[in-house]
Amino acid sequence: MSQTDQRLARLEEHAAHQARTIDELSVEIARQWKIIDAMQVKLDLLTERFLALEEASVEAHPVNRPPHF
Repeated sequence: MSQTDQRLARLEEHAAHQARTIDELSVEIARQWKIIDAMQVKLDLLTERFLALEEASVEAHPVNRPPHF
């Protein structure tokens, strides 16, 4: 095998490894996006629940004259 053939074989092997790594990373990113989307839904629900509880706990107190008047 000539030096050029060996070099070409190494480059092809390197390109194949890079393609595999890119595919693996793509799958991992897709998995993480699903997790992020699920977390966003949970955060939105918790935010709505918190705001509803906050509104329910804040009662309008009637304005009365203080007892010393």
